[in-house]
Amino acid sequence: MIVKIAEHYDLLIEENNDPVHDSPALKAYMEQWDGPVFLNALKLSGDKSVLEIGMGTGRLAIKTAPLCKSYTGIDISPKTIEKARLNLSALTDRISLICDDFVSHSFLQKYDVIYSSLTFMHIKEKQKAIDTVSKLLNHGGIFVLSLDKNRNRFIDFGNRKVKVYPDSPKKTIRYITRAGLTVQNLSETKFAYIITAVK
Repeated sequence: MIVKIAEHYDLLIEENNDPVHDSPALKAYMEQWDGPVFLNALKLSGDKSVLEIGMGTGRLAIKTAPLCKSYTGIDISPKTIEKARLNLSALTDRISLICDDFVSHSFLQKYDVIYSSLTFMHIKEKQKAIDTVSKLLNHGGIFVLSLDKNRNRFIDFGNRKVKVYPDSPKKTIRYITRAGLTVQNLSETKFAYIITAVK
């Protein structure tokens, strides 16, 4: 059975899947996509405003939100956002969580840092998404994107499948350049390409 992305992530919450509470071994595995190389590229500091695209239950936000002035996370799954709200409850003074589609959401502010890991494979309109990133970045702002190397068109979870839109670093760099951003770095881990760009 093929399900829509928001439904899939809602189902994961119902199945008690919360990466914030993964075992140390699974957390280390996930760092193949967004570990130290990814986090260092963000250049976070106490005066930065940050936006995470596809925040999930807050697996990365727990690390990034305490290091910046303000954190905004957006995710398309209502149940995931509610779980993130619980996981980040100690940081309510500096976080804002939005349940919506990043590509169509009307944001009210700009950001110094925008990042995303394991989310762009769910976005079909990639140029539109990166154009949106460019519009939302302050001058001199940083965009860091982790792209899954997997080229499959579906993620198979046994009882359901989710359609995805695989990313290629070459095409993504083209989208980034067209959006008026400058690519500063492309690095590679076992499972991901990490692209850093500036406005």
